[in-house]
Amino acid sequence: MNETRALGIDYGDVRIGIAVSDLMGWTAQGVETITRKNEEADLARIGELIRDYSVDRIVLGFPKNMNNTIGPRGELSIQFAETLKERFGLPVILQDERLSTTAAERMLVSADVSRKKRKGVIDKMAAAIILQNYLDSQK
Repeated sequence: MNETRALGIDYGDVRIGIAVSDLMGWTAQGVETITRKNEEADLARIGELIRDYSVDRIVLGFPKNMNNTIGPRGELSIQFAETLKERFGLPVILQDERLSTTAAERMLVSADVSRKKRKGVIDKMAAAIILQNYLDSQK
């Protein structure tokens, strides 16, 4: 039985949303939102989560434009994926994340979560949606 997990990352300018899969690789759960300080501190926290959850691969949200081109945010994600690979020696899968934050926002609004509370959880929810989309594509 597979006893490892995938780590989902929604990489933003201000915050990094983190999600992990269950041990079976079926479902994704939001774990935390890292408020970005600097690259070293951000990577150190990601490293702790990789160890804590026995992660064997990273699924990084890849923001493409609606016309499927790669813009500045996508370029930043590609660079961050390389940094993650070098730092942790794990495979990094770029997962199309178009509309994941929109979907997370919609779910929170429909659940009547206040705007202030939404801000705190939207990134980890977006990470969970990105990771769940990846997990579903692997079945």
